[in-house]
Amino acid sequence: MTAHSPKPNRGRTATALGGAVAIGAMTAIQARVNGQLGVRLDNGVLAGWVSFAVGLALLSFPMLLTRSGRAGLGRLWRGIRTGEVPWWMLLGGACGALTVSTQGLVAGVLGVALFTVGVVAGQTLHGLLLDRVGFGPAGVVAITPGRLLGGAFALIAVGVSLGGDVLARAPLWMLVLPFLTGAGIAFQSAVNGRLGQRIASPLGATYMSFLGGVLVLSVSAATSLLVTGAPEPFPVALPGDLWLYLGGLLGATYILLGVIIVARTGVLLMGLGAVLGQLVVSVLIDVIWPPAAGPAAWQVLVMVLAAVLSVLVALPWGRRRISPSSRPS
Repeated sequence: MTAHSPKPNRGRTATALGGAVAIGAMTAIQARVNGQLGVRLDNGVLAGWVSFAVGLALLSFPMLLTRSGRAGLGRLWRGIRTGEVPWWMLLGGACGALTVSTQGLVAGVLGVALFTVGVVAGQTLHGLLLDRVGFGPAGVVAITPGRLLGGAFALIAVGVSLGGDVLARAPLWMLVLPFLTGAGIAFQSAVNGRLGQRIASPLGATYMSFLGGVLVLSVSAATSLLVTGAPEPFPVALPGDLWLYLGGLLGATYILLGVIIVARTGVLLMGLGAVLGQLVVSVLIDVIWPPAAGPAAWQVLVMVLAAVLSVLVALPWGRRRISPSSRPS
């Protein structure tokens, strides 16, 4: 395995990083929307299913009504039948299902800022690992001092968020779930990017992610309703506020954007850019709409500063990249 040091195209990298920040901003808004939907339905898993079902319905129009969409779907189906698309490339939807379910269960209570820093921890650690083993579409990316320092700053943000009396106001499982969600997001970015490359269709990879997520959440939501009971009256209990269903549109948009961007930035850098967008927007949301159990103002300021530094130090000013020849097939 040989290493080389190509001159980075800073213009393209900056554009891709801007897209990653936009992904984070949309993720933060989606988290609060789905969180409120989960509170209104009193069922976070059902809220996740509604979000994914809306996204799948919206994606079905370009996927089925355009020639390029149908061609991508055909390549996906042939790849699955022939084994050219391995089973693990189809798991992005399961990770997305975990994300929206956790949003519905946690974000409405903890607030988006505290939810986000838990996601940061899982996303950062898993992003470093996935890049180093070459799991993402960018190939094997060397762990440089800047990338390690960026991850460290991101984890500092997490540590600060857990200070004060946050742990006293929120149960431990609510803090663990966002961490697992962050790891799932990093994995989802990697496998969706690989699938988009394999079938030459970012839209097809996004559609597959939503289809898989709807299937997983259908089973989970049905189980949840059997155990806890359906909200009364059902389905009339579905809220009439249209903004509560924007999570599906936002999810479809940022997952498609992520499939395109991750091949340029790698899993970790895209994740750090998304973290920056998430934290800034989540702080604004929590200031305008305070949560039931969230961090203090000083914690929020330090968290945002640490997140900004995590992105700046990890930028590939002279990033070394290792040949993708050893990537998993």
